[in-house]
Amino acid sequence: MAATQVEFPFVGARKIRAVFDAEPISSDGGALLRRQVDRRVGLLDALSATLPDSRDRRYVEHPLVELLRQRVYGIALGYEDCNDATTLRRDPVLKACCDLDPLSDRNLASQPTLSRLENEAGPKSCYLLARVILESYFVRHPKRPKRLILDLDTTADPTHGQQEFSAFHAFYDEHVYLPLLIYDQDGDLLAAVLQPGKPQGVGGVVAVLRRIVARVRKQWPRVPIVIRGDSGFASPEMYVACKQLNVDFLLGLGPNSRLKKIAAPLQEKAKRRFLRTNEKVRIFTSTRYRARRRWPRSYRVLIKAEHQSIGANVRFVVTTLQGRAQELYDGCYVERGEACENSIKDLKNALKADRLSCHRFWANQFRLLLHSAAYVLMYELRRAAHGTELEDVQMDTLRLRLLKIGVQIASTARRVWFHLTSSYPWQATWSLIARRLVHEPDG
Repeated sequence: MAATQVEFPFVGARKIRAVFDAEPISSDGGALLRRQVDRRVGLLDALSATLPDSRDRRYVEHPLVELLRQRVYGIALGYEDCNDATTLRRDPVLKACCDLDPLSDRNLASQPTLSRLENEAGPKSCYLLARVILESYFVRHPKRPKRLILDLDTTADPTHGQQEFSAFHAFYDEHVYLPLLIYDQDGDLLAAVLQPGKPQGVGGVVAVLRRIVARVRKQWPRVPIVIRGDSGFASPEMYVACKQLNVDFLLGLGPNSRLKKIAAPLQEKAKRRFLRTNEKVRIFTSTRYRARRRWPRSYRVLIKAEHQSIGANVRFVVTTLQGRAQELYDGCYVERGEACENSIKDLKNALKADRLSCHRFWANQFRLLLHSAAYVLMYELRRAAHGTELEDVQMDTLRLRLLKIGVQIASTARRVWFHLTSSYPWQATWSLIARRLVHEPDG
């Protein structure tokens, strides 16, 4: 059948003629980098080898590893919904990344096939997936760190309709899930656990921490570990667990009348100094404190008293760490905003991990872990960009710069050619990262 032609008469005396007769073209030519990252770390191969597959092999057209690659790579490329598979199943770059001939007639899986994969997941599948993601951390970080900081945080994921274990949360003023996310001090992901929307205390968090710390101790027996988080994790149960696990903690502490009374002289001192200088004043100290009948013993509480033109700001942090109060607060506690909150932004904004729209809770947990796997691959791609202008960018910028490249695909007897557009402005950076991923030794 002849290709359809359309003419546009708006370039002076010449006409533009559009015709669909070019070799297959994709807008995601840079996805080759992400496939090479996965080849180095072996994440999706490990996931597919671990997950149970109950399908009758006589009728299986798409192997499990292919389904996982299609879904996770699609998320990394910005196609977060299974519905996107309807239009992307013929994309030559995505087919090549899933180890198919990009110019063959065999297409990738359809949306119903990927949806069945997610909705058939149960507790066992989710546990196995989470364990592989945790194990991947140690594969990708073979060297023992001087200190490991585990950043804890929860984030709100709005829910809609009759989703299992969704609940109204007064703080967010909507129905939500509350995923628990655990990163290291550099923003690498160790765990993503979907929690119901109704707060359950820190019991579930402690259970997850016990498994992670036990695995860390197995890998690095004497590495110092610090648990860092906001006031939502400051509770007697957490303090006791940290002592049993032999780890330190640095946790925000909500104010109460006793703490405010203790901080009042410091706050007044900061206010007087501000009135003299008209410049922002920050004063730090620490004290021993124990909540009556609740805490097993007294702990050190850091106090920051700040005063500026908009008024006073007093903060409390409970810790088992030694050192000057200001150094602990500014040099360790405040850094969680960079390491953890920016990482959550990448996971939710760039990789759309809040698109948990399945009815079943375990299907949503499974989907959260798929998005987490995409985060791990993008994190490793950013690590490969060290020393370049992309080493600290957010993941949506990383995707735009490195993956979203126009490419034309051609095939010969010996090679499949990816002709990337010559107008791509970051060719030198892309080539440098590609050489690192292909030639540098793992780890």
